[in-house]
Amino acid sequence: MTAQDVLRKVTKQAVRPCALLWDESLVWGLMAQRALTDAGLPFDIVTAADIRRGKLKRYRMIFIPGGWASDKLEALGKEGRENIRQFVENGGSYFGICGGAGMATEEGLGLLPVVRKPMAERVPSFSGGIRLTCEEHAIWNGIDTPDFHAWWPSQLQVAAGDADVLAVYESPLNDAFTSDIALEYGKAIGWSEMEHSYGILLDPARLRGEPAVVAGCYGLGKVILSLIHFDTPGDRNGAIALRNIWHLLSSYVPSHHQENSERPTSEPTTKLSPELFQTTEEIRETVEGFVEFGVRNFLWHRRNPLLLQWRRGVRGMEYSTLMAMTREILAYAAMPHHDRERVSNRQPGCMTETQLRDALADIKKKLIPFIEKAEKLLVRERLYMQSSCLSPLNSGDEEINRLRKELFASAMSHGGEFKCLIDAVDRLLLRLMKETGTIQHLPAGKPPDLPAAES
Repeated sequence: MTAQDVLRKVTKQAVRPCALLWDESLVWGLMAQRALTDAGLPFDIVTAADIRRGKLKRYRMIFIPGGWASDKLEALGKEGRENIRQFVENGGSYFGICGGAGMATEEGLGLLPVVRKPMAERVPSFSGGIRLTCEEHAIWNGIDTPDFHAWWPSQLQVAAGDADVLAVYESPLNDAFTSDIALEYGKAIGWSEMEHSYGILLDPARLRGEPAVVAGCYGLGKVILSLIHFDTPGDRNGAIALRNIWHLLSSYVPSHHQENSERPTSEPTTKLSPELFQTTEEIRETVEGFVEFGVRNFLWHRRNPLLLQWRRGVRGMEYSTLMAMTREILAYAAMPHHDRERVSNRQPGCMTETQLRDALADIKKKLIPFIEKAEKLLVRERLYMQSSCLSPLNSGDEEINRLRKELFASAMSHGGEFKCLIDAVDRLLLRLMKETGTIQHLPAGKPPDLPAAES
């Protein structure tokens, strides 16, 4: 069989445009799901277990969102990793953002001759808007000013001639931060002084000319790796780039974009049972109260509907993830768009309200002690910051170290009690999303009130 025959066979079998890998994506998976839905782009959520079972054969491309690349690779296992390589080698396409890009480097799947720069040579904590310098390429069609967003990206090194750099970083935009330092503050004080104080590279000018989007081929397949989050909420340029990428990698031709007409109404269609109402209220009050606790203590503020901006040393990514994912689950519970018991009778296996209540009760059981311990940790961290620079991993305070180890384990990737909690949240959210085919979207700020409980 010739290479052309293989490609035709793969194309014929691939009846769906895109598989979105959910495992170990957490808030980044939610961000991707929202962006694709809002952009009107077709996709199916798949798990690592689906990939191990060979489900990629049904698709033209796989999209790996952000998150810890090492955790994604571990979830896939040897069989899942090999199935992705074979999928791309036989003509499938691979698109990875941030952690999904890192997963395809030589340290991971090895789809492109690209490696991540050593940590000591990176600007590890940049976040926010950034302008690119772009090469002429189809993914930039329709974009006049290439302003996008990057969220704490790694940095890439590309072997000359073996991969194409489609864009490099040019300059940060006014909303950008490095670590917890706003752009204008760093300029005023001087980045060299701040780098000496923080002990890490901070000056965003160090990013200029560094690869931001890279493309190449692996076998018969196309690969695009991006450190730019085209899936950032409300990013018009990002949505255009995503539609161009879908056209290029999955042969899907986007029609003129209209606001998603299938988004559920914000009006509840059923009352909640008293038990479910009480559980959802307790979870909501606990999480929202915790977020406000951090705001009052000047530990973070809301950056966008899914992300916080936190002070250096605080495990803000975990808290952002918990905030965003619990809000999404509560939106589903507060605004159901069908009678759960009736649907479950018609569709065996669909989650009943009793099952939902039990799953939420399990989350509440893990959540409340986690939040209590996290608030104790944050108070100690805030006091420590008044006299010393606080690292996210190391502290001269033994009680801080003890609480951090219990809550998050000893590495920057998610562990400890947080991992146990967020896995329960993640399992429930994935099931709800798969059952409904969509998910409620909430605006920034306080969630809407829940419908009153049935008497």
